Amino acid sequence: MDQKELRLLLQRVADHEIPAEEALRMLRKAPFEDLGYAKTDLHRGIRQGQPEVIFGAGKTPEQITGIIKNLQKNGQERILITRLSPEKAEQLQSELPVIYHAAGRIALAGEMPEPDTDGTIVIATGGTSDQPVAEEAAFTAQVFRNPVVRLYDVGVSGLHRLLSHLDAVMSARVIIAIAGMEGALASVIGGLADCPVIAVPTSVGYGASFGGIAALLSMLNSCASGVSTVNIDNGFGAAYQASMINHIGGSHENTVS
Repeated sequence: MDQKELRLLLQRVADHEIPAEEALRMLRKAPFEDLGYAKTDLHRGIRQGQPEVIFGAGKTPEQITGIIKNLQKNGQERILITRLSPEKAEQLQSELPVIYHAAGRIALAGEMPEPDTDGTIVIATGGTSDQPVAEEAAFTAQVFRNPVVRLYDVGVSGLHRLLSHLDAVMSARVIIAIAGMEGALASVIGGLADCPVIAVPTSVGYGASFGGIAALLSMLNSCASGVSTVNIDNGFGAAYQASMINHIGGSHENTVS
């Protein structure tokens, strides 16, 4: 159960559609269920507005399948699975209806929802090589019911490419700036936009980029106000934060189930 479902349940009690005893029974479910290899968090949606998300790396297909089935049994309609290899995705799809987005190594058990907010999340990359991280972010944002605009390969080595999309930059509610190498894209966008900018350093670059550490430090030291930074290659984390910002003050709940 997520916050939206909880609010509807309480409203049904207030409207005398269901007795309080039945609502209490529904809320008595344990906050988690121990599967032996995982403890599924069944109350995360109530606490945080977003229910459990599965990190696929390091888990076997059998474990991922078991977690999905357990969450579905407990009422979670959509389950996001990040860092999922094509091989694991193929095994999952043989047992469950799963949408797999290979470019972002990310999947959804359930149906992709429609956006429930007018605010747009713009996802910009410095180069084409940053697209896997960007697609993880874009898919996550769409699952969390956000309209998404992609601006790919608009890095600072050819600044005119970014400047040709100023309308999209200026109209965004949140921007996710994704770049490797020296990571300068976030500072440039932060100096143009009047909305929060979430910087994502990527591990793209030559030796002295140190697997994304150079971009991370550049983004952390951005002189542009309004720029915050997540971990290297963390497209999911950036989209999660962007979705929370995009839904502040809205009339709809930000939830995947």
